[in-house]
Formats: sequence, C-alpha cells, structure tokens
Amino acid sequence: MLYVQRPTSPAAPLHKLLLASTLLVLTACQTAPMERDYDTSRDFTQYRTWSWAEPAVTFTPRDDPRVSSDLTSQRLRQAVRDELDARGLRLAANDQTADLQVQVDVISEVEEDQVTTTFGGSIGYWGWGWGGGPAYTQSHSVDYQVLTLQVDLRDADDGQLVWRGSEQEQLWDAATPPVERERQIRDMVGRILSGYPPS
Repeated sequence: MLYVQRPTSPAAPLHKLLLASTLLVLTACQTAPMERDYDTSRDFTQYRTWSWAEPAVTFTPRDDPRVSSDLTSQRLRQAVRDELDARGLRLAANDQTADLQVQVDVISEVEEDQVTTTFGGSIGYWGWGWGGGPAYTQSHSVDYQVLTLQVDLRDADDGQLVWRGSEQEQLWDAATPPVERERQIRDMVGRILSGYPPS
C-alpha cells in the first residue's frame, strides 16, 4: 500500500515567495569578482616601506553619512596598515622617504537588479487526488547599496600607479553594529591585499 503524506500547506503565500527570491538575489549581489591590476615591468621586491598619500582615504560621494566618516577612515587605515605589515611592508618613519604611497578610495552607489519569481504550476498528489495549477511569473526591480573599496599603491619616486586592487560588497545598513562594520572592512581589505605582491 502506498502512503502519501498530505502537506500542511500546499502553496506558500505569494509575499513569502517574493521575499525569499529577493533575499536570494541580494545575497548573490553581496560580493563581486575581485579586480587587480599592476605594472608588470616593476620589481616589487624593491618596495619595502610605504606612507599614506594625501588624502589617505577618499569618499565618493563625500556626503554619504553611512560611509563618509572619521570612524570608517580609521578602520580602513588600520586594516591597510595591518595587511601591509603582514606582507613585509613597513610604515615609513616621519623623517624617512617611503618607497610606496598608499591611497584608499571608498565608493558608495546604488545598483539595481531585476528579480523574477515563478510560482504555481506544480502537479502532485495531495492525499485527496492529483492536482495542479498554472504557473505565474512576476518581475520587479530591487535596489541595493553597494560599497566598493579600492587600494592604490604608487611608486613614491615617479608617482606612477604600480598596483591596484578593488572589491565590492553590499553596504551595511544603519542597524549594523560597529564591530560588524569593522569586520567587513578588515575582510575586504584582507582579500584585496592578498594579491600583493603579484606573483
């Protein structure tokens, strides 16, 4: 004898399906491929010290209060310093000429994705017989805020860009605690500078 368990709810409410699909899209948009570029003619073993460019950290747009702040700048500067130190690059003393100048660009922008949700159209046995229904498709746009971090290393002698790395993630919201903002910055900077020096 065949026993078929009757589901408690044959179909999920539409708003739950839409919410689930939106969350999946936003999760997929949280990270983008990392980008790196560098001058292949440079000998990166010659670079041993670094200093901050002026300005050390720039924000675009400058008036976005979610990211443009002294706190964000401090977190970025500490994260970059720790990562460069781990790679054998030392912050030059005040009276010392550095080999590299470092600048971090922080870009906040809104991006949009189209979300398409399909529901219905299933055929199954629900305990009282076979049944099914037509499939419905609904599309809507989802806006989300994106944070891009870009780290530039310039030769201090000629001012030329020798290495650049950048990464993009979904920006934290107002409810994100400071410790999580710091973790996100440290993680992003760590992944960006994991490609330095180029092999």
